[in-house]
Amino acid sequence: MRCVNTLGNSEITEYNRLSLPMSISVSDKLKLLGVKRGTAHLPQPKPRSLYEIDSVVAGEYHLTPLGDVFIAEQSYSSDYMYGCSALVSPSPRSLISQWSNDSRIADLPLESFAFLDTETSGLAGGTGTYAFLIGAARFVGNKFVLQQFFMRDPAEEPALLEGLARFLAPCQALVTFNGKAFDAPLLTTRYSLHRMPLPYQDYSHLDLLPLARRLWRDRLESRALKYLEEHILGLKRSTEEVPGYEIPWLYFDYLRTGDARQLGGVFYHNAMDVVAMAALLAHVNEMIQNPYGGNVQHGLDFVALGKLFEDLGRWDEAARLFEHGLQFGVTEADFGLVVKRLSILQKRRGDFDEAIRLWEKAAAEGHIYAYIEMAKYYEHKQRDVKTALQWTKSACEVVERADLPAYMRNHWLDEIAHRLERLERKGSIRRTA
Repeated sequence: MRCVNTLGNSEITEYNRLSLPMSISVSDKLKLLGVKRGTAHLPQPKPRSLYEIDSVVAGEYHLTPLGDVFIAEQSYSSDYMYGCSALVSPSPRSLISQWSNDSRIADLPLESFAFLDTETSGLAGGTGTYAFLIGAARFVGNKFVLQQFFMRDPAEEPALLEGLARFLAPCQALVTFNGKAFDAPLLTTRYSLHRMPLPYQDYSHLDLLPLARRLWRDRLESRALKYLEEHILGLKRSTEEVPGYEIPWLYFDYLRTGDARQLGGVFYHNAMDVVAMAALLAHVNEMIQNPYGGNVQHGLDFVALGKLFEDLGRWDEAARLFEHGLQFGVTEADFGLVVKRLSILQKRRGDFDEAIRLWEKAAAEGHIYAYIEMAKYYEHKQRDVKTALQWTKSACEVVERADLPAYMRNHWLDEIAHRLERLERKGSIRRTA
């Protein structure tokens, strides 16, 4: 039987130096040299916590080629109401597609969209920041299926990324909230570090934050997703919610202690963010596609939509939305800006036959601005002072009869007075000529 020498050179030298008597057993000689038998002297492995993640959050461990990943899954029916909004908009996505300058947003079926949000170890970005929890959802049949991929230890990151890639595989578009600036670049870095293919390469990407800023910048003090939930979707989160700034520290505590109890609120926060994105997309799409259907109930929201339609080159619809904004009522400061913008828009439209038709229709409905525009048209385009005077005097009568806030009444009466003075002066000059 061949005996393998397991001692190093320095240990052999020490053995020889001791000149131990040959009668001592090999076991005793090894003890004298400090070599210990068995495993009793080794540090004990960290005991399994009583509060592992699977005892706090309902989920399962899924095997991937790169290891296990913990996945929590929930599903919602397609008619589920998140606050005042459904998760699915029945209207086409043509205008959002035009706004985002990506025709695929309109053409792809809803099942091709993945809604994604990450919870990370920090907000600084870079290679030192990783996503320990990723929520992703997509429509499967008549269900909205949400899966949350959790990393129990940073060593499990390849398995987490592989699990996410499998979930995203049937999709062709991402929907995020600030994802173009944060979530997508962060995940791209993580896939790159592990030399893994990027699962959403060449996907369409609809980021809802720039759209939310566009629609509610002038009305709401914040465009954070949770704030939009409360003030647009009409939903307030439960006491399970944890503030976003606490989430990295809760995860670090979990890594240190193995106690996952505080992470239940993190999973709730992430799940609500993902579902809120679907509801917000449905709500915004209905606002844009059908602004007069009841989804828009604030004057400044009509004005914001008017600005958006104006940028899309839909000037007739933009003018109508501006008019609705004025009719619903806006603050004194906003009122003058809207009137000015509407006036400029009408001039930009250039099609005076169509403009006159719209102005006459608006005047018949009592819109004061339309009387003023008709007076401008006859004064400057037709050189017809008499007809311009008639429209201006009619505007004055409408203002006098209307039940308007004082600032609106003063605005219109001041403008009408200046116009009447100028037109009457022009008329007298022509009569004496």
